[in-house]
Parts: sequence; structure tokens; C-alpha cells
Amino acid sequence: MLVGFNTNDDAGVYLIAEGLALVQTVDFFTPIVDDPFTFGQIAAANSLSDVYAMGGRPVSALSLVGFPENGDPAILEQIIRGGLDKMKEAHCTVIGGHSIRNEDIQFGYAVTGTVNPHQIWRNVGAQTNDILLLTKSLGTGVISTALKKERAARESLEAAIASMAQLNRTAAEAVHEVESHCGPRSIHAVTDITGFGLLGHAREMALGDSASGTAPVSLEINHRSLPLLPGALEAVREGLIPGGLKNNCNFLGDCVGFADGVPEDYRAMCYDPQTSGGLLIAIAPETEKTALDCLEKQGVKAARIGRVVKKTWPLLHVI
Repeated sequence: MLVGFNTNDDAGVYLIAEGLALVQTVDFFTPIVDDPFTFGQIAAANSLSDVYAMGGRPVSALSLVGFPENGDPAILEQIIRGGLDKMKEAHCTVIGGHSIRNEDIQFGYAVTGTVNPHQIWRNVGAQTNDILLLTKSLGTGVISTALKKERAARESLEAAIASMAQLNRTAAEAVHEVESHCGPRSIHAVTDITGFGLLGHAREMALGDSASGTAPVSLEINHRSLPLLPGALEAVREGLIPGGLKNNCNFLGDCVGFADGVPEDYRAMCYDPQTSGGLLIAIAPETEKTALDCLEKQGVKAARIGRVVKKTWPLLHVI
């Protein structure tokens, strides 16, 4: 085992041969959009994301399905078709799966990928003075809550769906290109932003790993630089707060510090749980321009959202 659960990394990694390791992950959830085909696409993109966040390439997947006994089979068919559509885009083969009768619809995948054991990206390893890049906008949690309350604007919903259904493959390919130009040591830490929100996953990046000699650091995030989906701030101001956002806030507690000038709605966005969110990347400062150029060439609008500083308390600073 090369990567286990000790740092809450995005996936497990297991060495099977010289120069070859398996990346394994699993994820599934209940529908967050009304259209079943779109839900299948989002569930697939979300399940694949952890493999990309480890620097791997997904190769095969097993579907996980929970569906009501009296549910409409046509809905299930569309969910599965949506998932297959996104898996095809990722060049990942669905080789089987398992289904159960369940009161609530649930769908996702167990995904297996491959990675060079010398080129694994971890969620720890960020170094002082690193630049923090984020490859997708925040706000899917509050917008999904607005949809449940039938208060989501069309523009806002369309932007959130497009973001959630977008594979992190292109962002990962761009980061690999950075490595080819600047060397593998230019990429110090990578993780994807999902249910624990930006700050939850930033905390994991900051903690380090004593077992591997990776020192803890602090992350400084500039709230003015955060990319946000249209309508996200408005949803917060209207009180459309998902339960996961509150849970993230309570869990992180005093390891987060906000500057006095950070508005409450931006504070909420830092905790907002994401579905199929972007990659958070800590890179050496001298590679920033190369990284942004590579990401832009792949069509990824990455934002520089902060930097890594020497460890202080609280671990996370939002300015």
C-alpha cells in the first residue's frame, strides 16, 4: 500500500508492479438535479475525480445503484445512460456493478485507475511560499439547495450543472504538462474539492503527514480571488444554506480564522460542500505562469486563490 487513509487522501494507491500502481476510489449519492441523465453524468464525473486528483488515469469502473422497488425503470435507464456517457468521455470502461432495492435513488461508481508510483499526487506536501490554484468555481452546494427549494435561477442552475458534469481530466492533464516542463517536484500537493468544502480540504492539505516527514503548514486564502458560480452569493443571502455547509463550519471550528473585512456570504462560500468540484493545487511559485498557461490551453479557467505560509494557528487564514 503506497497511499492509505492516514491523511484522508482522495483515493488509495496500491503497488502491483515496478512502475505501476492501482488507484482505487468509490463514491455515490442521491440525486441533486431533476434530470436523471444529467444526474448520471454528475455522479460519474464526481466518482472519477478522485483518480484524477491522485495523478492517475481511470481505466475501469463498477456501478453502484440503489433504486426504489416501484420506481420507473425509464428513470433508472436514463441515470445509467448518463453515467456511461461520462465514463465514455473519460475512456473508462464500466465492467459491471451491483444494484439494490432502496427507498431513495442512489448512484455512483467504484473506479480503478493506474498511476506511476513515482508520480503520485498527494493532498499533503504543500511548502511555504507555494501558490494555491483552484480549477473550478465554488457554489454547487448552495445552488443545489436553491433548486430543492425551487428558487434557483436558470442561469445559476445551468452554470452549476455544467461545472459538476465537467471532468477534472483536462485540469489533471494540464498539471501533468506542468510536470513535463518544470519537473515533478514543481507540484507539491493536489486534492479535489468535494463534500468538506474548500476549507475542509484545505485543512487536510495544511496538516501534513508526520509518517512521511511532511511538515504542517498554513494556507492563506484571499476571499476576493475565489471563483464563484453565478447566483451563489445570492443563494447564501437568501438563507439557502445546505446542512453540509453548517456541518463543515462546526467541524473546522477554530482552525479557521477570518479577517474582519471578509463578508459573511464569502465566509459561507468557503464552507460550501461541493459536488464534483475542482482541483486545489499547491505549486512552486516559479511555476505559476507555466501552470496557468497550461491550464488555459486546456480550457480550464484556474484562479490563484492564495498561498502557503509557515505554520501558525489557526491553520487556515481567509483574508
